Amino acid sequence: MLLKNGSKGDDVKRLQTKLGLTADGAFGPGTEKAVKQWQSTNGLTADGIVGDGTWSKMFGSAQVIKEDVVIPSSGSLNIEKLKGHIPDAVIAQIPETAKKFNITNNLRLAHFLAQCGHESGGFKAVSENLNYSADGLKKIFGKYFPGNLNESYARQPEKIAARVYASRMGNGDETTKEGFKFRGRGYIQLTGKSNYTNFTKFIGEDCISNPDLVATKYPLASAAFFFDSNKLWSICDKGSDDATVTAVTKRVNGGTIGLPDRIKHFKEYYNLLK
Repeated sequence: MLLKNGSKGDDVKRLQTKLGLTADGAFGPGTEKAVKQWQSTNGLTADGIVGDGTWSKMFGSAQVIKEDVVIPSSGSLNIEKLKGHIPDAVIAQIPETAKKFNITNNLRLAHFLAQCGHESGGFKAVSENLNYSADGLKKIFGKYFPGNLNESYARQPEKIAARVYASRMGNGDETTKEGFKFRGRGYIQLTGKSNYTNFTKFIGEDCISNPDLVATKYPLASAAFFFDSNKLWSICDKGSDDATVTAVTKRVNGGTIGLPDRIKHFKEYYNLLK
């Protein structure tokens, strides 16, 4: 089961009836809002997406709908095979993201998801954690905290980001706090005002005034924007061997941190998709 904004059909009508809405079979913003309210009231994550968990709690039994998502002129992505292996909320974002960011085959998708999954701790982290201790600041960002300056910044994420990301990546100086406003968000963390500006121009929604959109609405799209901007698809196209995963990892990570986990998940996703 996977219903979201843009879905249509009898299951949407049933959902709308359950929520006390006009059952027109078209899942739009009104239905999404009602779903979020229902999820919040019933102790579920209020993401506005009806997966197996929401459907089961609402109706007592889960239904599984499988659908092949076809990308025009590029064949099909076997997205339904990912169910149970990555969160439904991620699966729901794939079709639109694939269309916009050149994810034209299952090989590219497997490489992309493997990197996103690792970088976000299993698609859980969508915003950068800057809650560093004094010792952590010295270890990770030592050059920004000479002497004992780290002690007055410890465990203060807003102050830490404002200093560490000040006057670079398009951000203003530390007093503007733009380093915190434009901290890393998304599955592969979009960071800095310049990157948020470029992403805003591409996606057509203002992520400068509302940067949290990158974490809440566009965690996958912002990661695909990174892949597209850094010409990673051509590396993905080289194959499904460990050397290709390594090459992609180096471009994403700047090194090979977590490479075994990235390889493991690439093989899992690629075997499911191909």
